[in-house]
Formats: sequence, structure tokens, C-alpha cells
Amino acid sequence: MTQLADFSARDIDGVQRSLNDYAGQVVLIVNVASRCGFTPQYAGLEALYREHREAGFTVLGFPCDQFRHQEPGDEAEIKRFCSLHYEVTFPLFSKIEVNGGGAHPLYRWLKRERPGLLGTQAIKWNFTKFLVGRDGQPIRRYGPAVKPDALAPAIVAACGT
Repeated sequence: MTQLADFSARDIDGVQRSLNDYAGQVVLIVNVASRCGFTPQYAGLEALYREHREAGFTVLGFPCDQFRHQEPGDEAEIKRFCSLHYEVTFPLFSKIEVNGGGAHPLYRWLKRERPGLLGTQAIKWNFTKFLVGRDGQPIRRYGPAVKPDALAPAIVAACGT
């Protein structure tokens, strides 16, 4: 697999979706969790989405429970939490693994293309972010502590606006 459009994933409602649906867009892929110190980043991710979606930008949220059981709910609970507490309207997907033998193929590819600090591939925590360009190629990886609003200049540059 060589670009974002080559992958698919189940959405939060359990429907298998081709990520080709996002071909030609700038995409921010984030492993999210509801009970994490970084959970308030949902608000910033939603703000980025609302501000830049008309320019061809989207956020894709992938819930993950691999870090201290901080995403224990099922998909219906996750969807309800995100809507109720953060008014999330960007696409959410079903819970996945981002590390280990069960890591989703999308995350195996992202980690290989954009390794972390000192070349490590493992996702260290919730809210690690990958910015993918219109060509379907990862541009940059951002650690969990990088707040969504700090990504705005890179998003604008990638969108060409």
C-alpha cells in the first residue's frame, strides 16, 4: 500500500469505508481516546475541521484502547461521548489497535512512512497525529502534546490556501 486511498476501515457505525473517499483532501489522522489527559484536544480537532474543511481538509479519528484502557467504551458510547461533550462532526472510525501484531494496516503504513523521535515507529500515546497531503502521502507526524491549533499553519500550507 502506497497512499491513503489504498486503505479501508470500519466507521464508527460499523460500515466498511474506503479511505479513497478522502482522495485529494488534506487529512489529519489521529488515534483518539475518551478518558485521556489529551481528550480535550477533541475541541481543537473539531475547530480545525470546521475552519478548514471548505479548503479540502478533514480529520479522521481512530479510537484506540491500547494506552491504559483510556477508550473502554464501545462504538456507540464513543460516538455519543464525542457528540455530547465536543460536538464532533468529523469522521470517526471503529476502535482499532495502533501498535503490535494487531495494528491496523493504516497505522503500520503511517508509522513506517513517518517514524517518531529517533526513528521509533511505535505510537507512544493517544492523540498522535499524522498529516497527510492531497497526494495521499504522509507529510508529518506530531506527538500527543502538540495541540491541534499549532497544526493550522501546516494545514493551510498543505491545502494551498
